[in-house]
Amino acid sequence: MSVQANHPFIGTWHIYKMSEWDEDYFNMETQAYVEIQTNNLGSFQFGLVSGSLDGYLDEANGQQRFAFTWEGQDEMDEAMGSGWLQLKSDDEVEGFIKFHLGDDSTFRATKAS
Repeated sequence: MSVQANHPFIGTWHIYKMSEWDEDYFNMETQAYVEIQTNNLGSFQFGLVSGSLDGYLDEANGQQRFAFTWEGQDEMDEAMGSGWLQLKSDDEVEGFIKFHLGDDSTFRATKAS
C-alpha cells in the first residue's frame, strides 16, 4: 500500500554545511543532498556516502520533524543509521545524520528550486 504524504519536508534539499565534514568532502562527487518523496521514502548523498531512507513525521521539543532510518554505503562498505530534518524556515532545514556504531553530523540544507 502506497500512502502519499503532504508535508513541508517533501522535495530535494541541498546540504551546504556539515559539522563533521568540510565542503570539499561533502560535495566531492555531487552537490550533497537529501531527497524526500511523497511516499516518505528518499535518498541522500554526501561525499562518498549514499543511501536510501525511510521516514515518518515526528515531534521533538514541540516542533514537527521528519525522522528516518537509512541504509546504503560509505566508500563501497555497507552502512546504515538514522537521522532527522527540522524546518528552520520554509526553504531551510537543519538535520542530523548518524551512522550505526559510528560517526554523526549535524547539517544545514536549503530547498532546491
